[in-house]
Amino acid sequence: MIFRRYPVRLLALDTSSAHCSAALLLDGEVAQRLEPAQRRHGELILAMMEGLLAAAGLRPVDVDAYAFAHGPGSFTGLRIAAAVVQGAALAADRPVVGVSTLAALAQGCRREGGAERVLCALDARMGEVYFGAYAADARGLMRPLGEDRVCPPSMAVAPGAGARVGPWRAAGSGWAAHGDALRAACGCALAAIDAERPCEARDVAVLAADAFAAGQAVDAADAVPVYLRDRVTST
Repeated sequence: MIFRRYPVRLLALDTSSAHCSAALLLDGEVAQRLEPAQRRHGELILAMMEGLLAAAGLRPVDVDAYAFAHGPGSFTGLRIAAAVVQGAALAADRPVVGVSTLAALAQGCRREGGAERVLCALDARMGEVYFGAYAADARGLMRPLGEDRVCPPSMAVAPGAGARVGPWRAAGSGWAAHGDALRAACGCALAAIDAERPCEARDVAVLAADAFAAGQAVDAADAVPVYLRDRVTST
């Protein structure tokens, strides 16, 4: 596996969307619990985390780091994730790694379908999407080809649009909400569109393990959501 070189014990979580998930990376293997949340993220995520640790015979202090999908995504969901990961990491005196929700979404496409390039778009409401383009590196980790951003669908253009670089895969709820506008704007061929794919904690864990090994973990108090915009509702 791409993360087997990292001898890290890492507990990851995601509450950024309609799904809720937690994953434990241990000895190069990932165990995950995932289910639709229906606004029960706060209730579900704690039980998932406790269940994973108990099944592995670990205590919260036995992990090396905690990780979470820091956004973009649901404002309420991101606040829940930040609060839970801060509390767990502070109690265990462990660092935290934040991972882009869009990066984890792209990593899921790589894990399941071997995608080389992914255009991720999440519905941001107010006629906008959270958009990011990702490509796999030599180790199969999805890397950004620019900054994640919030923009109208008409401005979601693929890097190198029009160049003969082969088709992209598209993923995320933005493709269900604004599919026609995104297809018109992206300027490239799409091999497949997976509008129903959720962000999963197992993919957060893989990317977080690499970031942890690179010294990119932060103190628990500095683990904050990345909203990409400040407005929650339109005026």
